[in-house]
Amino acid sequence: MNITLPPITDPTYNPDHKRSAVDRFFVRFIRDERDLPFIYLMLQLLFIFIPMAIYQFIPSNFTWWLVLVSAILQLGFYAGPFNLMLHNTSHRKFFKPEYDWANQIIPWVIGPFLGQSPETYFGHHIGMHHAENNMEDDLSSTLHYQRDSFLDFIKYFTLFLFSGFVTLVEYHRRRNKKRYLKMVLRGELTFMIVCAILFFINWRAALVVFVLPFVINRFLMMAGNWGQHAFIDLSDPENNYKNSLTCINARYNKICFNDGYHIGHHLKPNMHWTEMPVEFQQNIEKYVSNRAVIFEGIDFFFVWFLLMTKSYSTLANHFVDAGNLYTNKEEIIAFLQSRLQKAEWAVAV
Repeated sequence: MNITLPPITDPTYNPDHKRSAVDRFFVRFIRDERDLPFIYLMLQLLFIFIPMAIYQFIPSNFTWWLVLVSAILQLGFYAGPFNLMLHNTSHRKFFKPEYDWANQIIPWVIGPFLGQSPETYFGHHIGMHHAENNMEDDLSSTLHYQRDSFLDFIKYFTLFLFSGFVTLVEYHRRRNKKRYLKMVLRGELTFMIVCAILFFINWRAALVVFVLPFVINRFLMMAGNWGQHAFIDLSDPENNYKNSLTCINARYNKICFNDGYHIGHHLKPNMHWTEMPVEFQQNIEKYVSNRAVIFEGIDFFFVWFLLMTKSYSTLANHFVDAGNLYTNKEEIIAFLQSRLQKAEWAVAV
């Protein structure tokens, strides 16, 4: 097979990297030293971002300029890395067993300040999404939507925002997944109750610190999932090579822990994020034989934007034809569009 693949520049683990004394101190507490970047992200959020948010609840301290600074920090710097830190530590516990209490810091202490209600993400992503693999019983399935339609995306997002919690609870109840059911109820209801109380204390601060980030983050998660599962071969929709995509050599991978390797993640959900570029290169023939969708230099959110604006030419420009299967851009566009059609046999959930 004639494989042509650009050099991969996404981050991998370097065992020869010299650790500082501070690095060595923190490595004592975590299960995998490759996750050390999570420590420094946690510290930034705990000692810079969250204090700024709490400060706004103090009487007379609420200022719109501080709201603007917090919004820039959240949307421009922290939302993506935090969500992917939460993602990775949901699949693989972060702290060692003797410090297991510290594993609650990310979902319960930091999460609410970045739009994540405690444990709901875990119950949805681990307990439901991976089990259902974007098929009809997946509550975030993209199968029954035309995936280059903005109207269909608005339906998708609105359904998730307003009924996602209820349908997730019902899913776990119906499947008798008691552990996940308790987690989702505990986390989501606690978040709602705390937000309600804080509204009586300082409604403006509660709105901008917790409620708006909650809505924005759910929009980002749905836009990301839409991009991740936009191109589906309806003749083989359960095939991870054919219902997900992979984005390589994107800045997003460097700041969001190789999240672009979504095919590899669905194939091996517990694979460490530093191993994903290697797995991709070692198994590239399987990607090619399955006609997997691979993009270079863009991420899932840009894929979502290009689909919403029907910018197929730009998508084709970033498409990686690793197996030299297409003779021109028009063939690539036709192939991508064939993977965007809604499944008429799918039932909306």
